[in-house]
Amino acid sequence: MAFVFRSFRAVLLLFVIVVIAVSTIQTGHAKETKARKGVAAADAKKAKVHKADESGKPDEDRVRKGVEAFIGLPELAVTSVARIPQGGLYEIVLGNGELIYTDKAVSFFILGNIIDVKTRKDLTSDRLEKLASIDFKSLPLEHAIKRVNGNGQRVIVTFEDPNCGYCKHLGQELQKIKDVTIYTFLNPILSADSIAKSRHIWCAKDKAAAWTAWIIDGKAPPVRECDDSTVIDNNIVLARKLRMTGTPVLFFANGARIVGYREAPDLEQILEKISADAGK
Repeated sequence: MAFVFRSFRAVLLLFVIVVIAVSTIQTGHAKETKARKGVAAADAKKAKVHKADESGKPDEDRVRKGVEAFIGLPELAVTSVARIPQGGLYEIVLGNGELIYTDKAVSFFILGNIIDVKTRKDLTSDRLEKLASIDFKSLPLEHAIKRVNGNGQRVIVTFEDPNCGYCKHLGQELQKIKDVTIYTFLNPILSADSIAKSRHIWCAKDKAAAWTAWIIDGKAPPVRECDDSTVIDNNIVLARKLRMTGTPVLFFANGARIVGYREAPDLEQILEKISADAGK
């Protein structure tokens, strides 16, 4: 069975476990040999770094290569590297949206949050929120199921799998929100049955009714095929591009993202704040 690590923390934990296991079986002679080799390796590393500095390569490029060499997984490829003012650290954004920090030599990793003592702001959380946001206008809403509550003035976009339990809870909560237009992208990632249900719902004569009947009442959609079912494949590709690893995921008109199920009062509060900010 093949295992795919989608989190840097999982990769780092595995690395630590391996290191501990190896270190417990080392003999005194092996440690002495390693120490001698370490001196030689350190000298070689200094020479290598000096050579890299002379080559004029940016620090960000060396940091990127160092991180990618340590991780070794395409799923966690480095998306961006940037030096930050705090402690001369480098911010590393991974392909799954995870954020870590390291130094110029990639000699350690920081997996926690950076707090600005003066402003008391959580700089890491603020950065993650910004990274998670999207250009709302770029979403192909024609590929989503549209439902309107009340006057539909406000907007929520969801990405959902028909067999996702939390999506079913979310469906109940969305019904309680007034004056909102809900666009639901079918994103079947849990099973083959999810893909089949999504295609049948999308091909239904009344997509919104078919989705509501299933997600709220548990009434399976009639088997129905159509040429337009390729939309489901496009939705899956879009979800991956937006770095989604689960469902439900919600987006709002200001581009903000929420991962997971939220109750109606929480969603209402978010919508009210967005409306207030838009009116300023």
